[in-house]
Amino acid sequence: MRRHENEPFVVNREVRAVIVPAGQEVKLKPGQAGYITQALGGSFTVYLEGNLFRIAGEDADAIGQEAVKPPELPPNAGEEDVKKLAWEQMRTCYDPEIPINIVDLGLVYACDVTANEDGTRTVEVKITLTAPGCGMGDILVDDVREKIGCIPTVREARVELTFDPPWNQSMMSEAARLQTGMF
Repeated sequence: MRRHENEPFVVNREVRAVIVPAGQEVKLKPGQAGYITQALGGSFTVYLEGNLFRIAGEDADAIGQEAVKPPELPPNAGEEDVKKLAWEQMRTCYDPEIPINIVDLGLVYACDVTANEDGTRTVEVKITLTAPGCGMGDILVDDVREKIGCIPTVREARVELTFDPPWNQSMMSEAARLQTGMF
């Protein structure tokens, strides 16, 4: 995958973006120019006019990037296959300010897959945030819901935000602690 950090871009069509870390949605206009600061998990964090914004992967074309391909399940996949893919999808969800996925950050507390009578599945996930007051909570919940919801056979992705137990650095994977310098 190509490195995008500090890559300049110009907005080529009106695009939905979210101010980081406030979580407020705005529209970026054609002709606005900035730099990509993070391109992880299919979404982009960009620096534009003194602010950070998050642009969804499906809108990547608005800043001259390639859109993300949807996940695929093997034929005759079972609940465990869906659960495994759900965890993979959550590994593509990033805190816009920290370049580490939410799984390695220890923000995912649970992921359960239930078969429905019609052959579809419901996925229930519990996540938390590094700080309760973070304005990106709803954005992260929506990101997880969207990324799990696009898994074939998933009818519903229920994502609950909880602060019990409160997150702490010991919940991070060893790799994440090494990456952030938090041993």
